[in-house]
Amino acid sequence: MNSIYHFFKAIYLHREVLSASNILEEFPFQRNLLSCINRKTFPNLAIKINKNGNMFSGGELIGLKDSNSYTVSSFNSTVPVGSADISKIIESRSNNIKNQMEKAGDDILSLLTRDVFYLVRGKKSGSVKVVLMHGSFLETIGVRYLLRNYFSQVLAKNIKQSRLTILPAVQNIILDFLSEQENFSRVREVEKASVKLRFRIMTEVKAEGNILNSQQYPSILDNTLNFILPKHDQSDQTLTESKMKEVFSGKELKTFKAFDIKHHFNGYFRVYQTAINSSAKNE
Repeated sequence: MNSIYHFFKAIYLHREVLSASNILEEFPFQRNLLSCINRKTFPNLAIKINKNGNMFSGGELIGLKDSNSYTVSSFNSTVPVGSADISKIIESRSNNIKNQMEKAGDDILSLLTRDVFYLVRGKKSGSVKVVLMHGSFLETIGVRYLLRNYFSQVLAKNIKQSRLTILPAVQNIILDFLSEQENFSRVREVEKASVKLRFRIMTEVKAEGNILNSQQYPSILDNTLNFILPKHDQSDQTLTESKMKEVFSGKELKTFKAFDIKHHFNGYFRVYQTAINSSAKNE
């Protein structure tokens, strides 16, 4: 069986390595759970799809974020999301992702919408925090809305400075084009130009979304491994607990502390926390 829960358990079983690994990509991930591995492009890892999965569909996409401070490292060329259309990812990337997934036996388009998770590690003064969190912790508004408002500010400033009059309908058409990331993120060629152009987005996490920030989220302790999932209502927590009990033994579950945290913009999330050092007591 493959899922983000099984992936988290595999990390849990080797969690002490998290303090020693110089590069997060070098962590001994359980490869038989994965359908693809990419060092430089999102998704860095993808979970195999379960062909007959009831409780677990599998197919989750994972981004790796490593930092030598308690900040979430910047996202280059992507905006963090809670779910993603795998067909758009395959279309906008090289065939490497598609080929790896097919070789792993995935029927890629059988699960179009994939949950997205980020494995985040931060180091500070000899301590480490590691978090596997659902992307909705970072995607508090939709990507289209985010891009549209960004370019709306740019457009409004330039219209004001140039003293031009552009009809609202025309402005909306322009903003609709720019709010689709794929429209401007691809490499494009211009006749007689000796270079090709591609615009890249850099996304930086604000303090309110920085799960490693001790002032914002003090319950995420030093030297802990954390699994963070959305909790919109009690049914979310019930399902999460059922999945954890399915994957972890009773003895293993006793090593976790389960509690809720409130995101500043996006409601409550359920946290499962354990000490990275297996001999330490999780208080």
